[in-house]
Amino acid sequence: MARRTKEDAQKTRERLIDAAETVFYEKGVSRTSLNDIAAEAGVTRGAIYWHFKNKHDVFEAMMERQELPLEMLRAVVEDPEQTDPLGRLKDFLLFLTRDIARDPHQRKVFEIMFHKCELTDENAQLVARHRNNINDASERMRGVMRNAIRRGQLPENLDIERAIVQLHVQITGLIYFWLLVPDTFDMEKESERVINAYFYSLEHCFGYDNTDQPHG
Repeated sequence: MARRTKEDAQKTRERLIDAAETVFYEKGVSRTSLNDIAAEAGVTRGAIYWHFKNKHDVFEAMMERQELPLEMLRAVVEDPEQTDPLGRLKDFLLFLTRDIARDPHQRKVFEIMFHKCELTDENAQLVARHRNNINDASERMRGVMRNAIRRGQLPENLDIERAIVQLHVQITGLIYFWLLVPDTFDMEKESERVINAYFYSLEHCFGYDNTDQPHG
């Protein structure tokens, strides 16, 4: 009986997250209330408090569920013993962009994050989370690029910080733009071109000369 109750509770939690995704997408995060989520899920508002503290806690759970499948891939990319860090990084970026293009669920979550999470005081906690994620991703990429330099895949004079900024700009910008105007280009084909161009630029465009101060 206890096991069944635990399974039921997990199903209810998943249903609440699914409902939150739907309402966040339709109304935006700021205009969504716990009552909206409860109504969409077909439960009482009190049922939400059994699983989540507040609306932002539901948002956090939504993001964590979306990120979970990527963790194993990230671990392979970031392993300091990885002998082909650039190859694995490229595979990861291609998987990420293709998954967004092919999976309506992934697309919806990214659209909520990029276009439905308003930069308001109410959402300050979520904006801070987004900044922390960017900082965390940057730190992860530093490790990957240092490993690639050690293994001779990247030039020793690579300006790692500039390379990381460009990675954020190109990949985040590509996803943001496609979600805004999805009918204007083929996401899968364009993401492959953008990623190939980025890896070419790592070898040819982000070195520092004697007048520059190396970063990273």
